[in-house]
Amino acid sequence: MDKKLKNKFSLLIGIVFIIAIAFFGASRCERNKARGEWAKQVFGLGSGTSPATVEEIRAAIAANERQIERYVETAAKTGLYWKLLASRLQDRALHGEALEALWQAIYYTPEDPTLHYSMGISAGILAKSIHILPGGERDERERYFDLAEEAFLRAIELDSRYFGPRYSLGVLYVFELDRPEDALPHLERCLEISRSDVDAMFVLARAYYMIRRFQDAVDLYDRIITLSRDEQKRIDAQENRQLILGQTNG
Repeated sequence: MDKKLKNKFSLLIGIVFIIAIAFFGASRCERNKARGEWAKQVFGLGSGTSPATVEEIRAAIAANERQIERYVETAAKTGLYWKLLASRLQDRALHGEALEALWQAIYYTPEDPTLHYSMGISAGILAKSIHILPGGERDERERYFDLAEEAFLRAIELDSRYFGPRYSLGVLYVFELDRPEDALPHLERCLEISRSDVDAMFVLARAYYMIRRFQDAVDLYDRIITLSRDEQKRIDAQENRQLILGQTNG
């Protein structure tokens, strides 16, 4: 993000979350400096009376317990504010700005799988928005796709039953990265989690077709035709089924 966009983003955050930002400062460097000064005060380092024993350290913490709790509560609220901001930005399709907010939210709550899932969504959308001229560099697009993949995998690592990142990873592998075999375990797991999810069936059927597992693809299309209440999806499944049968029987 260039300097102009960063300034614009900082101004937006300052308006929406002025209390949290005022407490933590405008940058991570400032927050770390403030934390260091605060820690010195807690432990008496500024006055040259550093606690030397475990008992003295505990006494210093007890004396500042209210301040510690206030600090923890403010940090938790700040992480929530960044998460909320990222969600609002994604709702308005401002995915570049959303990524910046998600980085901050993950700094505060790194084990929240929904944040990593959201980061994967925005990164994937940004990757698809980058147009490559003939002979041009593909590095930027690939970096965003790599980020999307890594973010989805991290979300799954944190919550193995999280449907969203597994499905999104399957879509990424099948339609963007041409890696259908890598998609199989995630899409098959999706159907273990939600046995009647037609969208996952469509993507998995496509993956089967790409690796020439034609009968498995046909079976899935039959399943879609039986389960789906959406007339257009039944029509699409029927057409895809007939296409495969025409290729294999012709």
